[in-house]
Formats: sequence, C-alpha cells, structure tokens
Amino acid sequence: MCREHESVIDEARRFLGMYGLRPLGGTLQSDDEEEREWRVNARDARAALNQIRLADPPDPALVRKSLRPKAARIVSAIEAESAPVRKAPAARPRSASSAPAPTPTAAVTPAKQIDVAALEERVTGLLEQLTKVDGQIEIAEAGQGLAARARLNDLTSQKATILRTLAALEKARRSAGQ
Repeated sequence: MCREHESVIDEARRFLGMYGLRPLGGTLQSDDEEEREWRVNARDARAALNQIRLADPPDPALVRKSLRPKAARIVSAIEAESAPVRKAPAARPRSASSAPAPTPTAAVTPAKQIDVAALEERVTGLLEQLTKVDGQIEIAEAGQGLAARARLNDLTSQKATILRTLAALEKARRSAGQ
C-alpha cells in the first residue's frame, strides 16, 4: 500500500522534472490540466502516507543499515569471514553515562579480500547502464528547449556518476590483484 503511494509521488516528480516544471510542493497551481492531475494525485498519495505513518518511527541506524548498497554488504561479509575470533573481554561495571564503544564499519575498516565475481557482476551492470544512458543522451541532444537541456544535464550527471563508480571498482580490482 505504501509503495503504491510512494510510486505515485515518484512518478509525479519524474513527470514534473522531465518537463522542467516547478517541483512538488504545497500548491496545486499548474499551467495545464495534466500537470494539475499529477499534482493532485501526488498530494492525495502524500496525505495517505501521512495517515499510515507509524506512531513510533524506526531507529534511523536500522533504516540506514537496511538501505546500504550491495557492495557494502559484500565487503562486510568478507570482513566477517576473515575476521579472527576474539574472546569477549571480561565484563566490567559501567556507569550510567558511559555508552558502549561503536563498532567499526566497512567504511572505516579496510577490506582484507574482495569478491572478484561480485565485482565483475557490478561492473557488467554498470556498463549496461552506461550504454542505456549514452543512448538517451543521443536522443536528448536532438531535443530543443529548456526541458531538453535539463534532461541532458541530468543524463550527463548520471553518466559521470557511473564513470566514477566504474573507476572506483577498477581501483578495487587492482588492489585485489596485488
């Protein structure tokens, strides 16, 4: 149910962004009937989501953990496999104000090994995505107007992000080979 409402809002954002229109907000002011329809549907979906909203929101740390990218999970799994088993330190009394020490994360701890097969799978997916974006860029370059330029800027940004990710994965592959 929530995903349906979220998809309605996302589709409205995409529609408005594709044509370079004002982003969704508190007003339904629009230039044509189709834009108004998207805005009304998004407003209704947002209202439905607000009614469904949990009284006690989930812990932000658990939400971030569940949304971590696939690559971070791969690195964490490898670290868990290669981590030596340690004895738990003897329990000592803690004062009420002291908090437990944070555990290191994949972003802080260097990886011991890299799953080359998963890395290759990720690179293949990114190369396919890059091909699609290049095709969309060729189509967008033919268009004229503000919306076409905005779309072209968005696609160029996506391409740059993909290329940076590919460069990082290549660096990881090279460090795995050493």
